[in-house]
Amino acid sequence: MHSTFVIGDVQGCYDQLVELIRLIDTVDPQARLLFAGDLVNRGPKSLQTLRLIKNLGSRADSVLGNHDLHLLALANQVRPSHRSDTLDELLAANDCKELLDWLRHRPLAIDVDQHLLVHAGVFVNWTKSQTLALAHEVETQLRGEHYLHLLSSMYGNTPKLWHDQLQGADRLRCIINGLTRMRFCHADGSMDFDVKEGAEKAPQNLRPWFDLAQRATKVCTVVFGHWSTLGLIQRDDLISLDTGCVWGGQLTAVRLEDRLVLQVKSPQHQSPF
Repeated sequence: MHSTFVIGDVQGCYDQLVELIRLIDTVDPQARLLFAGDLVNRGPKSLQTLRLIKNLGSRADSVLGNHDLHLLALANQVRPSHRSDTLDELLAANDCKELLDWLRHRPLAIDVDQHLLVHAGVFVNWTKSQTLALAHEVETQLRGEHYLHLLSSMYGNTPKLWHDQLQGADRLRCIINGLTRMRFCHADGSMDFDVKEGAEKAPQNLRPWFDLAQRATKVCTVVFGHWSTLGLIQRDDLISLDTGCVWGGQLTAVRLEDRLVLQVKSPQHQSPF
């Protein structure tokens, strides 16, 4: 039986990804590769990165991150470009439509053994099975013929607190924000989108989503990226994977079976300030 490696935010750092896959192949050349999202943007080679991961076929899969969703919105004229975007080459490529269609069909959560892979976080009262079911609600809309409606209605910071009674665009937006943007939360589980520093610099009224005492997913291991100021964290109940490759840190892979860590250093492609 072959092993599974989870890989942190690539963000278009293609050269580092190639090197990391070579490292993984020295350990297990048929290992399954799962990505924590944010495959594209801010790094220099988003086009090559998407092509590589797509061409891995059934060997690889990825959850969607906020930058991946931004690419889909940008390509469909739903959102304007941001000054830090590095997506022009991808958008002009002959195979852009094919790549975006592949990206649009990626999941927002992946169940792998006793692990739950998401890009950013999960609400405090979500169980593993509920997280997968709610992710599937969004996936169904994103993969359907009316996906532009979802892309155009997913932006905004409200509602910040999950309720099972949420409906329509509010419901889908809340799910997307939790899975792709969440960092700090208030005691009641509502999201804060202003503070992006590491956990040790949190204001007294906020806690990292994964440290809320009543979190329902503590019974499994949640694997996520998104939060580069956290760096690599390994606990029984979580693996934090974003080690800031695009900021001059490392691109990190962790083998789920035994927590083996493989890392590739990266030059600084963008400044965090």
